[in-house]
Amino acid sequence: MTIDSLPAGPASATVEVTGARPQLDYYLVGVNDSDTTVEGLLVEEFTRDRDFVTTGLDSAGWTPQAGWWSSASLSRDIRTNPEMLARVIPTSRRQAETVHRALGGGQLPDETLLRTHFLDHQPIASAPPLRLGPAQPPAGFHERRVYRVLFAKDLRPEQVAALRTAWRTPTVGTSASAASASGTSASGTSASVASGRLDGHGDQFSWDLRRVGHTLAWGLDVTALLATDATAALGSTLSALTDVLRQHGLIPVTTERFS
Repeated sequence: MTIDSLPAGPASATVEVTGARPQLDYYLVGVNDSDTTVEGLLVEEFTRDRDFVTTGLDSAGWTPQAGWWSSASLSRDIRTNPEMLARVIPTSRRQAETVHRALGGGQLPDETLLRTHFLDHQPIASAPPLRLGPAQPPAGFHERRVYRVLFAKDLRPEQVAALRTAWRTPTVGTSASAASASGTSASGTSASVASGRLDGHGDQFSWDLRRVGHTLAWGLDVTALLATDATAALGSTLSALTDVLRQHGLIPVTTERFS
């Protein structure tokens, strides 16, 4: 099956924090710049602690020849091996169902059944939160939290532009815009290429997308100013933002809490 035969997936970059969505992440395996043939699927789910920090990753791969297998090594490789990274692209549950059926697998199992194939858990080390920024939240808020979601793979300029439009990133001066597009500020530090903000019930969420690790990865920095007991809203916002970037081709690696 070729990727060209798939229906177009969602392209919206808005942040939706209500409504059900698939809990698992789906990927097409076997595609690259010169070969659009889909060989199989990869299904993943991160495990997180009560603060939404990543603690591990469960996964399973599927091909018509081998069926389902637990694939912690494949999940590691697509985040650390450039050749493997180039052959995997994020997809939706709907497109994964289409691929599974077209490759002879029939109906894709529901997510409860898919989890039974997660047999090789990959722990991900975490550390106590680093303190970045002021220790005390601004007036009117009882807590300030800062998270960074790290991503592998890359974004094309038009994808960055789509995110800026959807997130209503403020327009800045010409020189700053050029620096932002390249991911580097005039001072040589990493600059935000797209940003957004969401207010709800007195809580404020803001985020900035920038290159990190000497441009080897992308980082989404999310600041939450909490005026209510907004634990559920915080988790939903982090999940929704992560999924937006998956829709644009990035592969999440881990979520860290900085404060």
